[in-house]
Amino acid sequence: MTYEYEKQAVAEGFSTVCGIDEAGRGPLCGPVCAAAVILPLDCEIEGINDSKKISEKKREQIFEVIKEKAVAYSVCMVDAKTIDEINILQATFRAMRGAYEGLGVKCDIALIDGNRKPGLPCEERTMVKGDARSISIAAASILAKVSRDRYMREVDGKYPEYQFAKHKGYGTKLHYEMIAEHGICEEHRRSFLKKILGE
Repeated sequence: MTYEYEKQAVAEGFSTVCGIDEAGRGPLCGPVCAAAVILPLDCEIEGINDSKKISEKKREQIFEVIKEKAVAYSVCMVDAKTIDEINILQATFRAMRGAYEGLGVKCDIALIDGNRKPGLPCEERTMVKGDARSISIAAASILAKVSRDRYMREVDGKYPEYQFAKHKGYGTKLHYEMIAEHGICEEHRRSFLKKILGE
């Protein structure tokens, strides 16, 4: 993966480019997490790719390298209660804006995974499958995914009966079985479980 899109932005006159991505839009449980990252152009990070294409162990290793080499990075989570209140799309946008603001560095342009703009105070450039095309978005993808997975492992300690460490809150067969057995907890997204809850 190269810095093609970052360099293109710089060639257009933008000086500071950040990548933004999210993790956890689909799960039945837990927060949606977004990350923003600014990498030095041509900074080499071995094995970087869309977080979904990398093993958990490899993601954890690359996560530490990104934090070490980034000019700035930030992660923001929006909890299940808020997702239920404002819907998953708006919660995702809120997480992205929070991650951007947390950088503490003014960016001229943000490369954002997907096709929707979250409403940042800079130029926004959306990219479908951006986490497989832009190295900055791929780095944000890994930061978001690892941060969320770590959070869900912590939640597993609080609610061991759901086995969150195994499925991270996604709608797996095991997770549905645990909901059927134990009901839901405060980390569950009620708006994602209306049929089960009869709402």
